[in-house]
Amino acid sequence: MPLTFTHLNRDAAREAVETVADIYQRSYVERIAAGAPFYTVERFMHRFDLYTKRDGFELVIAEADGAPIGQSFGWPLPADTAWWKGLRTEVPHGFTDEDGHRTFALSEIMVTEPYQGQGVAHALHDELLKGRPEERATLLVRPDNVAAYAAYRRWGWHKAAELRPAMTDAPVYDALIKSLR
Repeated sequence: MPLTFTHLNRDAAREAVETVADIYQRSYVERIAAGAPFYTVERFMHRFDLYTKRDGFELVIAEADGAPIGQSFGWPLPADTAWWKGLRTEVPHGFTDEDGHRTFALSEIMVTEPYQGQGVAHALHDELLKGRPEERATLLVRPDNVAAYAAYRRWGWHKAAELRPAMTDAPVYDALIKSLR
């Protein structure tokens, strides 16, 4: 299946909120239906609005046959980042030191249900990270998300710590790291 990718900066991403919300709803069908407050469309879109305010924010949308089927986004962690707040395990000295150029936070990869398991997530992952100038990337994954966790490990990620983000109702995640060099 041939994919096309569109890269959007934070301003363009804000103009694409309807597409972002639609992809989210078609990707997280079960989690949304389960009724957990953290996964409501409204809460996700509130977080998305906050994310797009970050310097260096980038959104990649994947399309197949002219229709959006997935998205991935992230941003470089600034010196005053809250990303590492909520660490539940010890990390080496200096691990959380950020300067806006050291670490790229891959915040989301999502693929709509009919296209899951077909390599779209991996393609989005690679498209978002290719050519990044940072030395490493980080992402958060739920330890019980077995399929995603296994994929990240195949793609070169490894666990660095456990973390609960400072967001209402946020679950505990494993913070993964990947070298970009």
